Amino acid sequence: MTRRKVKCLSRAGFHDMAYVEWGDPGNPRVLVCVHGLTRCGRDFDFLAQALAADYRVVCPDVVGRGASSWLADKSLYGIPQYCADMTVLLARLDVETVDWLGTSMGGLIGMTLAAQQDPPVARLILNDVGPVLSAAAIARIGEYVGKMPHFPDPLAGEAWLRAVLAPFGALEDAQWRHLAEHSLRRDSDGQWQLHYDPGIAEPFRAAMAAEGGAQDVTLWPVYDAIRCPTLVVRGTQSDLLSAATAAEMAARGPRARTVEVSGVGHAPVFTDEFQIGIVRDFLGSGPGSLG
Repeated sequence: MTRRKVKCLSRAGFHDMAYVEWGDPGNPRVLVCVHGLTRCGRDFDFLAQALAADYRVVCPDVVGRGASSWLADKSLYGIPQYCADMTVLLARLDVETVDWLGTSMGGLIGMTLAAQQDPPVARLILNDVGPVLSAAAIARIGEYVGKMPHFPDPLAGEAWLRAVLAPFGALEDAQWRHLAEHSLRRDSDGQWQLHYDPGIAEPFRAAMAAEGGAQDVTLWPVYDAIRCPTLVVRGTQSDLLSAATAAEMAARGPRARTVEVSGVGHAPVFTDEFQIGIVRDFLGSGPGSLG
């Protein structure tokens, strides 16, 4: 694994987007893995290690998260800026096309890129996200995003994360420790905080206020414009992606293949052999390929 960063531009100036890269840097088979709203690229370490022999796996920290810069203008935290930043990253990778795995927000970024004319996304995996975002899930996320609890030590932070991220499913202790290690940062007072800019919540909450509260968000025109092979992975207990929406995604637009992961809500994190196998099979890097 190597750590790198690339300079991206917003109307407020330049900022750094950090990313980690696994596998042979000369491998033309590239998988870009993009995390959810308050997460970071290190969520994909287990998946990346498993696929690194077959793929060059690139996992960015979306601006405002992890090792990436924080934006001075918080109103810029949104899909347009994220897509612009990812376009810079794709240019840095110097390949014609990539495969894309996006969890939640990362899936929305991937959908937006894949829906453009002549997109660089060859195959798209949408992890527990689709063109309908339920009001209940948006309200749940709004309860914690941007609220920055302080912890006396990493163990307390890990305990908090285990509770908030319980929908991830039954992870092993070592996996929880790994997620906590990359989800926390030490502040100037010696306390521990979540490793993202609380300002990412400002446009999120502004949109909710404009709508008079959490509302379902529908993006069917974006989804219907996608033409590349698409896989939808859904946690059976997900409150963000309903079974009905997943079924409709299989019937329209790119007519996605769908797979469900039992015992998981929002969202699968690809830490076990079954979940990793779903990705491996779709990408065609193992026996029983769906790709």
